[in-house]
Amino acid sequence: MTRVLIVDDEAGSRQGLSELVCSWGYQTDTAADGVEGLEKSETFRPQVVIADLVMPRMDGLGLLSGLASELDRLAVVMLTAKGSIATAVEAMKKGAFDYLTKPVDTGQLRQVLERALERTAAYEEVARYQRQLAESGRFGSIVGMSASMKELYQLVSQVAPSQASVLVVGESGTGKEMVARTLHDLSPHKEGEFVAVNCAAIPETLLESEIFGHERGSFTGAEGRRLGLFELADGGTLFLDEVAEMAPATQAKLLRVLEERSFRRLGGNEEISVDVRVLAATNRDPKEALDEGKLREDLYYRLNVFTLELPPLRERIDDVRLLVESFIQDFNARDGKSLRGIDEDALTALESYRWPGNVRELRNVVERAVIVARGDELTRKDLPASVTEPRRKRSDADGVELPVGTTVEQAEKNLILKTLDATGQNKTRAAELLGISLKTLHNKLKKYRETS
Repeated sequence: MTRVLIVDDEAGSRQGLSELVCSWGYQTDTAADGVEGLEKSETFRPQVVIADLVMPRMDGLGLLSGLASELDRLAVVMLTAKGSIATAVEAMKKGAFDYLTKPVDTGQLRQVLERALERTAAYEEVARYQRQLAESGRFGSIVGMSASMKELYQLVSQVAPSQASVLVVGESGTGKEMVARTLHDLSPHKEGEFVAVNCAAIPETLLESEIFGHERGSFTGAEGRRLGLFELADGGTLFLDEVAEMAPATQAKLLRVLEERSFRRLGGNEEISVDVRVLAATNRDPKEALDEGKLREDLYYRLNVFTLELPPLRERIDDVRLLVESFIQDFNARDGKSLRGIDEDALTALESYRWPGNVRELRNVVERAVIVARGDELTRKDLPASVTEPRRKRSDADGVELPVGTTVEQAEKNLILKTLDATGQNKTRAAELLGISLKTLHNKLKKYRETS
């Protein structure tokens, strides 16, 4: 039987929680403060500790610190007043499994207890991933054995089984969604849905409805009720890619859901509770996004319980061989081929390239090479010239010519279109080179089409 220790200085609250949890089939014990809680944890050996944050002698944070060496086998759930949510977030940074606001919602409490049991299974899955890494250079679906990637795997192993929000930062193509999926697969939410949305790819006017859903008649064209991504991800994980591109008003509503675990559909009055872990990502520097007003400071600090920074491929060239071998295996299986690898000359070419598009670009190059290869391994001639040939020196014709009298607006348009041509119409890469968001680029191209 699962053992739950309840630590609260208010006798009525302590007893009420104990009776409630017992009625769900758990074995309970109680303590009046952190000091007694530490003593009881040694004899009672709970799998879950429910502790109030504010207590005499030793508070919840002190109890959490005292249990630090045990956090791989037990889950600590903090109880906090609405005014102390910032402290609860700090507790999660220190290893708490989750927090609930007082008065405790019984439905949420029961869900948290059930997830805490699933957490043990999540830690076992982490151990399996770590064995796989030692054997094959893979951590789940992520490939790489460089020092920076091993550091990333360690952080993923620590944060995945928790309830903490995670902000994944990295250039386009580094694999932010793959890391988010790995966090989901190693979490107590792994049996639920993984729902991903690119906030930069959805018009601002529709994003709020996409995330929160809407009721019939809430706006022009809303002919019926529609469930939002939070409801679709209930019991699982919601991944918000390019979160800094979200409108400030939508960011404010997202912050409320993160704090209250509930929301209302657009045009609705019903308060809907959800059990969703939120992961977010951005290819912008979060501090720059804050300074530019693109990202709300309060939302940033709520999402940023943990930050995972993904290194660009040019900073982990040692992983190119492993990545190429992995991609060849994938494409062999998909296309019914039997390529046995890549020769050293071709590998040298790939390791000498700068990879502005990161792992995504490498995967595309290998996919093309596998399709055109005639031998039993990839050679230099199977690779595109853009990768194998040294980049030619730029001539004056490569620049953007601006005749005297050109308006600033026309100069901007010429620069954008020239950059798109140089990247082969890769809008994501063009936006990075131009230093603007993908959403801004889409808006400008739409404007050019409308005025042409």
